[in-house]
Amino acid sequence: MNRRSILQRGLVLGTLTVSCSLALADGYPNKPVKLVVPFAPGGTTDIVARVVAQHIAGPLGQTMIVENKAGGGGIIGATDTARSAPDGYSLGVATVSTTATNPAINPKTPYNPLTDFTPIINLAATPNVIAVHPSFPAKDYKGFIAELKKNPGKYSYSTSGTGGIGHLQMELYKSLTGTFVTHIPYRGAGPALNDTVAGQVPMIFDNLPSALPFIKDGRLIAIAVAAPQRLAVLPNVPTFKELGLEPVNRMAYYGILGPKNLPKEVVAKINEAARKTIEMPEVKNRIEQTGSIVIGNTPEQFTEQIKAEFAVYKKVVEQQKLKLD
Repeated sequence: MNRRSILQRGLVLGTLTVSCSLALADGYPNKPVKLVVPFAPGGTTDIVARVVAQHIAGPLGQTMIVENKAGGGGIIGATDTARSAPDGYSLGVATVSTTATNPAINPKTPYNPLTDFTPIINLAATPNVIAVHPSFPAKDYKGFIAELKKNPGKYSYSTSGTGGIGHLQMELYKSLTGTFVTHIPYRGAGPALNDTVAGQVPMIFDNLPSALPFIKDGRLIAIAVAAPQRLAVLPNVPTFKELGLEPVNRMAYYGILGPKNLPKEVVAKINEAARKTIEMPEVKNRIEQTGSIVIGNTPEQFTEQIKAEFAVYKKVVEQQKLKLD
């Protein structure tokens, strides 16, 4: 086959590929879309996913079905998304845990967060919080840090799972403050919150939306938050930046992604539908009521955000010599 024939064949194949991609996009979606939440019901990831899925049918043209696949700090659910067919019918919720902290600390993560997914949109960002059970001896940050320094190893903390954002942020906090508390991982924020509220674990490092109802009810006491500034819902609680711990002052994100090689036209449709959904007053208000901030960026912007977050936590793991238990 001569060079001209090879070029002509390449052009034909390229045209066919584009035509197939456009055909897929034109008919998409013609059945319900699955959205995998990689954590147990009750946590922030689940809250954000369900409020969006509940209202996206209009803009998307099909219903979106939420499926919880918890375990491994989000790895099991994220792996399911990474291994799905790139047709837009199996998507996943992207979190800092699944796209940054877990892959940064776990060399056996069965996917590469930078190459095995197609980022679509960052729906919302949320502060994180250290909160304690009311039985804890301290009720503010000054007393909290004094108690930890006075009794190294006496206390434990719960998180949504090993390698999650709560785990790595708390471990970073420990390294910066010279304190020691034992990590108790759970299969999601819901179970971690239940045991902390019940007093079985004295403290939790969690996303604010899932912890906030318990804080408002007085069943948990907020000690410090990771947020750009003090929050209107917790005006007396300092940020980590205020406390001189700016490296810990990082918010979590909740986005939608698909497996790699998802057609751009399908990505564009999902992005547009998701943006229209989070702009709905009832959806925006529900997300903001949890303490989160609505984002709604482009696929390209979300891709860069994931890259940046992974780089930050990879550096944290290396500098602090963090390893899985």
